[in-house]
Amino acid sequence: MSICKILGVPFNNIKPSEAVDKMVSFLDLNGKAMVFTPNPEMVMKARKDKEFMDILNSSAMNVPDGIGIVYASKFTKNPIKERVAGYDMLLSVFDRIKNTDKTVYFFGSAPGIAERAKEAIEKRFPGISIVGCADGYFDDNKEKEIIADINHKRPDLLLVGIGFPKQEKWIYKNIKGLNIKAAVGVGGSFDGWCGNVPRAPEFFVRHGLEWFYRLMKQPSRIGRMMQLPLFMLVVIKEKIKGDMK
Repeated sequence: MSICKILGVPFNNIKPSEAVDKMVSFLDLNGKAMVFTPNPEMVMKARKDKEFMDILNSSAMNVPDGIGIVYASKFTKNPIKERVAGYDMLLSVFDRIKNTDKTVYFFGSAPGIAERAKEAIEKRFPGISIVGCADGYFDDNKEKEIIADINHKRPDLLLVGIGFPKQEKWIYKNIKGLNIKAAVGVGGSFDGWCGNVPRAPEFFVRHGLEWFYRLMKQPSRIGRMMQLPLFMLVVIKEKIKGDMK
């Protein structure tokens, strides 16, 4: 499976269906796979945060979650086939592992959100086994309790939604001591799955305009959204310099 590297971050050049296959395969192995879903904002953060960059370079799979990543890849010799939204990839994984012995744990978001997401996913995918939930508001003592609960329930798949780069750093720091097969950084997916933050309509999703829909709904995100044109400018600059492969 080929790799496309953009501004130092490696991306698996795969289609959504291939990403789902690979994700499910991790749950049959004895390793502890870290899976991340970098978007342009995360790539820009990694350029300034060496620890974060090193973590993204140590994953088992990075999926191109963001249309900006697909556009940027066209400046490389290995352009990415298509966007792989982590949100949708995991919904497909749930569909694949329902009515099997594979189990999942939800960790993150505000109090009550993971539980609501669990209920919504169980309703949408009857037969899915979500064995535990924990919110993303914790101190050192609560963190130890969360880790103990995860290890007691031994989920095959751990989803961590505490925002980047915190979730990626948390996974990297703790994965060796977790009784799991794979961990994925999921950002705000729990809020989306439970309906707390509605997903963009299909038209926006299909045309890579989810960012524009979110901006219309939350104009306060304009500062974060400005990372996208800045990201593209940096990509073009690196291409001119000859640093993009």
